[in-house]
Amino acid sequence: MNKLYIGNVSAEASEEDFETIFEQWKIPHSGPFLVKTGYAFVDCPDEKAAMKAIDVLSGKVELHGKVLEVEHSVPKRQRSCKLQIRNIPPHMQWEVSANRLLTASRVNMPTSLILFRAMEKLNGSMMENYTLKVSYIPDETAAPEGTPAGGRRGFNARGPPRSGSPGLGARPKVQSDIPLRMLVPTQFVGAIIGKEGATIRNITKQTHSKIDIHRKENAGAAEKPITIHSTPEGCSNACKTIMDIMQKEALDTKFTEEIPLKILAHNSFVGRLIGKEGRNLKKIEQETGTKITISPLQDLTLYNPERTITVKGSIEACAKAEEEVMKKIRESYESDMAAMNIAPAEGMDAKQRMVIIVGPPEAQFKAQCRIFGKLKEENFFGPKEEVKLEAHIKVPAFAAGRVIGKGGKTVNELQNLTCAEVVVPRDQTPDENDQVIVKISGHFFACQLAQRKIQEILAQVRRQQQQQQQQQLKPASGPQPPMPRRK
Repeated sequence: MNKLYIGNVSAEASEEDFETIFEQWKIPHSGPFLVKTGYAFVDCPDEKAAMKAIDVLSGKVELHGKVLEVEHSVPKRQRSCKLQIRNIPPHMQWEVSANRLLTASRVNMPTSLILFRAMEKLNGSMMENYTLKVSYIPDETAAPEGTPAGGRRGFNARGPPRSGSPGLGARPKVQSDIPLRMLVPTQFVGAIIGKEGATIRNITKQTHSKIDIHRKENAGAAEKPITIHSTPEGCSNACKTIMDIMQKEALDTKFTEEIPLKILAHNSFVGRLIGKEGRNLKKIEQETGTKITISPLQDLTLYNPERTITVKGSIEACAKAEEEVMKKIRESYESDMAAMNIAPAEGMDAKQRMVIIVGPPEAQFKAQCRIFGKLKEENFFGPKEEVKLEAHIKVPAFAAGRVIGKGGKTVNELQNLTCAEVVVPRDQTPDENDQVIVKISGHFFACQLAQRKIQEILAQVRRQQQQQQQQQLKPASGPQPPMPRRK
């Protein structure tokens, strides 16, 4: 791995300029410099020379007003910045394994070289009598050999564009923002994974998807969740392949029960999937020839805001139904996300970001549900871990007193009822719209309930205001003075 990539190259740079720099710093090279617009390549005779060039030149040497960036040129299919480490001792916890492996491979060098060194050092090494097997996870989104991608072959798969490099346009969207989540019987999980993971790797490769089988969730449960990240088409193809595998395994093991397709969807999307008087669901059933049922609201828990959509029919019919169901869910998701805006981080060390949601109360609640669900899907917290969220809602300054109540009675009752902390700053200066901020913090459903209760108080205040205005507009009642008689 002695070929170097030189980035952030000025348009005025020439081959002679690089010859001079390498000669000045006494760095040998074994071939000519290939200079392109914004970047260049060169071969070094050995690893020592390549490392010297990176250490001496990258981020330190300036050429025509631009500081050069030098690193190893990584082959196209190794640019995903991900390694697969197999054959880790099964009894070892993931956190322990990760700490040991990272400590063993941590070095101070560019990301691409870190990966190369990590693979070189860890592959074949022993950990508690287990031989580790390390390999790159191929980047399936990279352009084929010989196909230009943004000016440099396979460049887009490498990561964010370097300054001065071609291909600064936005990268095409690879996958849907919302994954497909499905439940499968536990006895079929082994068949889906395959021997040494061969089957699941094959599905991943064929459908260009990332598939997570959550085997450790709900220990002893009859079903396990699977999360599929890909394009809508990739998700559907992976889903159908998994159904085919389960059907074949059922025949081989003489499993006689029907195996329906079970899709997990956040509760905030289910109402729109069903439609008014169930019209959307009935239409999908009629068009696909399936029978669809949805788990009741009573099955929802504090830590599980998802409902199970059960689809019964042939594999082909279920696959068509999955496409239509997920199409509705994605439309609902996009609708909820349309009114959201993520505020910039306050400083480099900020640990929190504010998400600004604009819309009617119900739309805001649904958007918050989706954020909470997304955090859970991405494993930002464990299935039984309580996550505290903080919500800021604006209320008219004149109504803040009603939220607080006499002697703080209302806000205290609100906190006791919802188990959320509600803070209404008394000395807060109203903004230009004469509004103040009420801060609510607690676990997700506590925040939701507190917001709904505050919205009810505000609605009551508005109704009272309207009644008062109507009373003022009415003519004064009471005895009228007698009309004078005509003579």
